[in-house]
Amino acid sequence: MAALALGVTRATVPEHRVLPELRVSAETGTIFVHELERELFLEAFSGSEDDDAPVTFRAHLWDHPDLPRWLRFMQRSPGQAGWLYGCPLAAELGTHRLQVLAYNRRTFATVSQPLVISVTPAPGGDAPFQAEFVVGDKDVEELLPEAARDLFLRGSAGVWERGDLRVINVTSALHRGGRVPLPIEGRREGVYVLVGSHSPFSPCLLAAVSPQSRSRCHRGQRPLASCYDTFAPHFSIRWCNLTLRQVWPSPTPPGPQWGSGVLEEGASFEPPSPAAPRDTLPSFLVTLLVPLAVAALLCLLLGHLMCCRREGVEKRDLQTSDLQLFHHSSIAGDTRELRAMAGSRDVPRPLSTLPMFNVRTGQRAHPTGSPRDRAPLLPP
Repeated sequence: MAALALGVTRATVPEHRVLPELRVSAETGTIFVHELERELFLEAFSGSEDDDAPVTFRAHLWDHPDLPRWLRFMQRSPGQAGWLYGCPLAAELGTHRLQVLAYNRRTFATVSQPLVISVTPAPGGDAPFQAEFVVGDKDVEELLPEAARDLFLRGSAGVWERGDLRVINVTSALHRGGRVPLPIEGRREGVYVLVGSHSPFSPCLLAAVSPQSRSRCHRGQRPLASCYDTFAPHFSIRWCNLTLRQVWPSPTPPGPQWGSGVLEEGASFEPPSPAAPRDTLPSFLVTLLVPLAVAALLCLLLGHLMCCRREGVEKRDLQTSDLQLFHHSSIAGDTRELRAMAGSRDVPRPLSTLPMFNVRTGQRAHPTGSPRDRAPLLPP
């Protein structure tokens, strides 16, 4: 109605539709990836038959402007899909309610979809042995699909020589302080891929992070590792940036044991003992009397400095030599004599001291009398 009152037709008002709620699950210690498919939202746009329409996605918490701290959103361009990815930790257990908004940049229509992510603990717990690989020839959206992650895990299994591997997290190199690549074909921003396992590291991984390998990397040489070709030709690994870490879960303190809330038969209710009364008089006296005592001492000190430390004229004259006192008194006497002589002279006052107008009546008066009585400066 407001749009019609402003003279806007109903056809020009952007339409908004809401899709049904979508529920997905995530596990702690494992990467969570959710693809925002353009086709699904393009079908929801009313009257949109163009499959190439540019669509911009936005995602945020329900009734909040930001995403959870463990979740990232990525969309390279309006013509590509959007991605929600991240690794939840034990502190993020529970339900996270998000809202995904799709905006058609051609028809100005919008479609929203509630997204509920349920974070549950991993069955086997967090992986204690973690290796972070740096893939230099990929962008982050190229490693988010499940097929690309499975291919990377197959390469990691050849390096680790273990089968219980999982991708913990995928992070763009730009989020780790990397530089934006030049707009040249074949240049990529780089991706950090964190892989975890419950099995110890392989000798190849340990050799790649040894001091001898780090020394060779500083000299621009390849590190001491025999598993360079495991990821080839799909991924280019920067072995000099390989990081190994061993994380052990910290024991959690036991929480309070909650009962059913129903007394057993024959038991009596024992309320908690009341708190012992506290004597607040000493604290009150300290809070009130200490500032007053400090203020009184400061007043006494200031009064002593201002009143009791004054020298006086007599004390000053006693500490001054007779010659200096005579010199001062002679100057003061001569000054009084000159002032008396100037006051008794019968001479007219200077023009600069005469008033230009009467203060009480406001009537103006010329300092030398009437202008008619003055002789002209130049002869007529």
